[in-house]
Amino acid sequence: MFMRTLQSTLFLIVLGSAVAFGQAGAAKPAGPVLLTVGGEVTTPLKLTAADLAKLPRRSLRAKTHDGKEATFEGIELGDILKLAGVKFGEQLRGKDLALLLVVGASDGYHAVFALPELDHAFTDRVIILADRRDGQPLAEKEGPLRIVVPDEKREARWVRQVVTFTIRRAE
Repeated sequence: MFMRTLQSTLFLIVLGSAVAFGQAGAAKPAGPVLLTVGGEVTTPLKLTAADLAKLPRRSLRAKTHDGKEATFEGIELGDILKLAGVKFGEQLRGKDLALLLVVGASDGYHAVFALPELDHAFTDRVIILADRRDGQPLAEKEGPLRIVVPDEKREARWVRQVVTFTIRRAE
């Protein structure tokens, strides 16, 4: 009896988590989907602003294209990918080192990141999916979501208007 109760409780916890992140089949997301995570993941995601607000937040300062410093707030890319079942840490090895994150924008622009670039077991680098700049929501031409890579000399991978994360394998 105890084991059945435990199994039922665990099932409800997992189901509740899936509903919270828009994964329970017929469950409707709470608001418009801002980010779709797919490709070679164990748990494809459709995340709303409410879903993203539940994740750990980071803040960082970076120079923008015009040379001015700004404070960006958002979620580390690795934290989002972990929700989709992407392996990091000791589990990121062997054939999984050939996995790439392709970030897609609403205008068709794409940029690529190797998974070790997003893993704190490999680097201290912090790359975020920002939704705020200097305490305000991102401007329409930037957001609602954008990638911020503070230590790169060029902003070519600072994708604006991000809508998809797709995990692909390099051949």
